[in-house]
Amino acid sequence: MPWCADCEWNLDGYDPGRRAPEFGWAWVDRRTHRIATRLNRRQYAILVGRPLEPAGPGLAGMVTATAALLLVVGVLALAGLGCWLLFAYPFPNVAVVFGVALVGLAVSLRPRFGRLDADLEVLDPRRTPELHALVAEVAAAVGAPVPQVIGVDGSFNAYSTSVGLRRQRVLCLGLPLWGALDGAQRVALIGHELAHFVNGDVRRLLVTQPALTMLGNAADLFRPSPTGRPGGLLEMVGEALGRAVSWMLSRLLFGVHLLLVWTALRDSQRAEYLADELAARAAGSTGARDLLDVLLSGDSVTLVVRQASRGGQGPRQWRSEVARARAAAAGRMPLVRQLSVREHTSLFASHPPAGLRHRMLTARAPHEPTVTLDESRMARLDAELGRHFDRAARIVAWSG
Repeated sequence: MPWCADCEWNLDGYDPGRRAPEFGWAWVDRRTHRIATRLNRRQYAILVGRPLEPAGPGLAGMVTATAALLLVVGVLALAGLGCWLLFAYPFPNVAVVFGVALVGLAVSLRPRFGRLDADLEVLDPRRTPELHALVAEVAAAVGAPVPQVIGVDGSFNAYSTSVGLRRQRVLCLGLPLWGALDGAQRVALIGHELAHFVNGDVRRLLVTQPALTMLGNAADLFRPSPTGRPGGLLEMVGEALGRAVSWMLSRLLFGVHLLLVWTALRDSQRAEYLADELAARAAGSTGARDLLDVLLSGDSVTLVVRQASRGGQGPRQWRSEVARARAAAAGRMPLVRQLSVREHTSLFASHPPAGLRHRMLTARAPHEPTVTLDESRMARLDAELGRHFDRAARIVAWSG
């Protein structure tokens, strides 16, 4: 679907030929795309003219936290009522059945606080002192705490998260991405991920986790499941009524879950803009913008890394080939950024479109880098992860 590159006419149009359906009904997908586009542009217009500083959750985050508190209170009430029914009357009695059911329901709906990913290779600080020192240096530059766990995996990605009831901070660097980045882009990547520990991102806060998981779990719990063929008319009628009630309850819970997720993701997108700003303070605005372009060209960069890995080349050659590919594609990147504004717009998106993020960094006052990596330090970083890079290269080389 065409658009005007100068005035961006028709850029926000819904293009079903290049978008996977979200709800399955074209008119619903078109309407939600229009709503998401309007919200993205409004949020950008609000944030581009004001200082971006670390702060707590916004209005959407407060709504999410309030909903999470109410859900936890409701689960505790279920557990308390179930325990009371277990012991309120002499055994045996029918109240015990309801008590066990309520306690079981409360256990099923309890908040989940996450755990370390099974694919994460946790790095020993004694074996990777250079990487741990770099993370600590970038953390100081962005005003974020140092993660307790630093690890790597084989994905073209990176993430930071908090797991467990005590919210242990975790930083994961996907080696195919990490190896393809130059020094400024690596600093920007770490800065962006660490910024999520101080930018009020609702996806990483203990108080908001129940709102993002509990109702979804409840909808799954009540979703009707296939059963055996009933024996008689009464059983058929009873099963049909039970399935109808379960379906309606599941859809209701899932609908409220979607509303909470959409609300939380509005605040999450605000946090992404702030994370980009903090990354620019550590790596410089140019490094942060270049990182966004690499991520936006993820398929092409992955192909370059795969081809280099098949030739037995390591991260130094990955960076060289990626830099050459980016230079060849520099002329079309403004259009790619614009197209991302259309194709990456969704009510389910946790990140704003990369084109808007790049535009935000360009519109704001430029930053000079406060953390730099020279070639000797880059070589030491790569040497520390040598065996991990070898394993990642074997996986990447034959994964596509």
